[in-house]
Amino acid sequence: MRKQIAIIVIYLLFISISYFADFSAGVQIGTNFFDFLRSMITVLPCAFIFIGLFEVWVKRETIEKHLGEDSGFKGYLWVILLASTTVGGIIVAFPVAYSLYKKGARISVLFTYISASAVGRIPMTVFEASFIGIKFSIIRLLISLPLVILSSILLEKILKGKDFKMYDGTR
Repeated sequence: MRKQIAIIVIYLLFISISYFADFSAGVQIGTNFFDFLRSMITVLPCAFIFIGLFEVWVKRETIEKHLGEDSGFKGYLWVILLASTTVGGIIVAFPVAYSLYKKGARISVLFTYISASAVGRIPMTVFEASFIGIKFSIIRLLISLPLVILSSILLEKILKGKDFKMYDGTR
């Protein structure tokens, strides 16, 4: 714990000294850090409230039926749809994926959700289409999403062959 506090103090000292010494790289690092911190403070509380409500309102049986071992290909489509609407990107996707896991989602569906939230969120795709073009965005999604599903299935097969267990918070 002391080492972590020391690193934080050194980092903040570096940023402070950079402002006083007019060291542009250090000032930019500080600006980027505080911009990121501000955006996370606005997104994360809402995301964790959403996850808490999900934990309470959505039944385990529902997740097992639609995203569990017997869900088939529909499970992948459901999580791609969920991932496309996830706000906060990958930082929010991991806690949501853990919540899905605790409710009975299969491993390959979780991998698909995490990967799809990184490559297929609607706001990101709209932003991309406005700069690069809609044709490129559609082609990228049509190539990326099947590869995400395929790699998720392969990862699940590899991990199940190695008797993989998900960390559940206990030691």
